[in-house]
Amino acid sequence: MSQEEIFQKVKKIVSEQLGVEETEVKPEASFANDLGADSLDTVELVMALEEEFDIEIPDEAAEGIATVQAAVDYINGKVAV
Repeated sequence: MSQEEIFQKVKKIVSEQLGVEETEVKPEASFANDLGADSLDTVELVMALEEEFDIEIPDEAAEGIATVQAAVDYINGKVAV
């Protein structure tokens, strides 16, 4: 799966989970600051990403995923293995 394919899936999930337009979901967008996610939204988002990509994101790793690009990079590292 290419990084672009991952980004497109992440963008769709973020849009659905946070109730924002897909056009607002840019690589540099911060989940909290730009997209309005609170801590519960973040937990639900991580769970949705885990389910979609069939991976596990430990809490320590999830805390470091603050932007859309950080999520794409993390997932890319997991699915590329």
